[in-house]
Amino acid sequence: MQPSAFRAGPTIEGVRLSASEDQAAVERVLAGDVSAFEDLVRRWQGPLINLAWRFTNDRGRADEMAQEAFLRAFRGLDRWRKDAAFSTWLFALATNLYRTELRRIPMRTVSFEEAGPLRDPRAQDGGVEQADLHRAVRRAVLALPSKYREALILFYFHDMDVPSAARSLGLSEGTVKSQLARGREILRGKLPRLFAAPHLEEAQ
Repeated sequence: MQPSAFRAGPTIEGVRLSASEDQAAVERVLAGDVSAFEDLVRRWQGPLINLAWRFTNDRGRADEMAQEAFLRAFRGLDRWRKDAAFSTWLFALATNLYRTELRRIPMRTVSFEEAGPLRDPRAQDGGVEQADLHRAVRRAVLALPSKYREALILFYFHDMDVPSAARSLGLSEGTVKSQLARGREILRGKLPRLFAAPHLEEAQ
C-alpha cells in the first residue's frame, strides 16, 4: 500500500498540542466543568466517526456508534490513567465498542468470491487514479475475515502504528503484526498488480 495514500498523519507538533489540550479539557471535566467535554467532542468527533465508518461502511450507523463511544468515554473519564495519550485511550475504547457492536449486529460484507475479480485501479498510461485505488483496496479489505480487516483498518486507514493498534484491539504487538502480514498476503492475491509494487509498506 502506498504510504502517501494511506499513512499521512498529523505532525508531531500537532500531536503534542492536541495531547496538551486534551489533558486540560479532561482535568476541567473532572473538576466539575462538564462543558469542557465539548472541546473533546469537537476535536475527536470527525476521527471517531471516520473510524466507525471504516468498520461499518454505513454513515448513519457510524454516527450512532461514535456518539455511544463519546457517551461511554464521558462516563468513564476518571478511568483514564494518563499512562498513554487521551486519544489513545479514547480510540481503544471506541474500537472495542465498534467491534462489540459488529459482533452483535454484523455488517453486510461480501466474500472474495462474491466480489469477483477486482479491476486493476491504474490508468492506461500506467498512472494510479487515487479514487479508484482507494475504492479497490477498501472493497478488498472489507471482504477480509474480521481479525485481518480490523488490524488493516487501524494501521492503514486510520494511521495507527502497531503499538497503538495493538492497544486498541487488546492484542499483543506480535499478533497485530502477524494479522497485518496475513491480511496483506490475502490482498496481494486479490490485487496482484497493485501489491507487486515495491512501495508496499510493512509494519515495523
